[in-house]
Amino acid sequence: MDIRHLEYFSEVARHLSFTKAAATLHVSQPSISKAIKHLEEELGVSLFYRSKELELTDAGKAVLINAKNVLQAFHSLTSELTDIMELKKGEIRIGIPPIIGAAFFSKLISRFKEAYPHVEISLDEVGSKSIKQGVEEGSLDIGLVCNLPDKKGNFEMVRVINDPLMLIVHKESPLIAKNEVELTALENEPFILYRQDFTLHDRILEECSKNGFTPNIVCQSSQKDFMIEMVEAKLGIALLPSKIANSITNQHIRALPLTNSSISLELGLLWKKNKYQPFAVREFIEMSKGFLP
Repeated sequence: MDIRHLEYFSEVARHLSFTKAAATLHVSQPSISKAIKHLEEELGVSLFYRSKELELTDAGKAVLINAKNVLQAFHSLTSELTDIMELKKGEIRIGIPPIIGAAFFSKLISRFKEAYPHVEISLDEVGSKSIKQGVEEGSLDIGLVCNLPDKKGNFEMVRVINDPLMLIVHKESPLIAKNEVELTALENEPFILYRQDFTLHDRILEECSKNGFTPNIVCQSSQKDFMIEMVEAKLGIALLPSKIANSITNQHIRALPLTNSSISLELGLLWKKNKYQPFAVREFIEMSKGFLP
C-alpha cells in the first residue's frame, strides 16, 4: 500500500471532490482517480458512491479513520527522522572512568551541548575495563578509556591525551625534599591505588615490577577525591595524572614529578567497529577529534 494513495484518498474524502483534492495536492485529477481505484482494488471494497455528489461508503468511512491514524504516524515518523538527521534529537551513552571525571572531558561535552542542546548525553562512570565491555556489548556508544589497547580488535579508536602520572604526597613527607622522585624511591611507601578494574592499576604494578619491587597497597579506590583525602590523612602516597595533580588546591598536599618512569594516562575515545552509529554519536566523535588536544 502506497502512503501517497492514502494521502490522496484522505484529501478526496475531506473535499468530497476529485477536482478540489487535485488542486490542493497539486497533482492531476487522473492521477488521483487512478490512485483511488488502485486502493479500492487492493482493499477489495468501494470507497465512494460515485453519483451526482461524491459520498463515502461505510467501508470508505472505516478506511478514512484508519488512514488518518496511519498518516499521522507517518508524518510523526518523518519529523522524528528529520530531527535526528539534523541532530535536533538523539542520545549518546558515554562511559567515563571516575578517576578522570570532568578534568579532561567537561569542555568537550559543554561545547557539544551548546551546538546540539536537544541531544541527551548519558554518562556512566566505570573503569576502563568495564567501559570496553559496555562498548562491546552495546550498552555504551562511546568509551573514554585509559591506555588504549595495542590491538584494535573489535574497536575503532582515536588517541586524544597522553598525560604523565605525578606523585602526590603529604607536605610532611620526607619525599618533598626532592624536586623529583624516582619510582624506586617509593618501594617502602604505602600506595593508595586505583581499583583493579582500572587499567592504570595494572600499568602501575607493571612499572613497579620493572623497577624491582611490588607496591605495598593499603587502599584502592575509583574516586580521585577519596585518594587525595587518604594522602591528606597521611595514609600513603598516590599517583595521579599531572592535569589532576597540578590542579589540587589542598594545602596539605604536594605534587612531584616522577623520573625514570613511563607511566602515563593515555586517554582515548573508543567505539565498536562495523556497528551502525547514530548521527549524534558520529558527530560527537568528529567533534572530539577536532577539540581534544
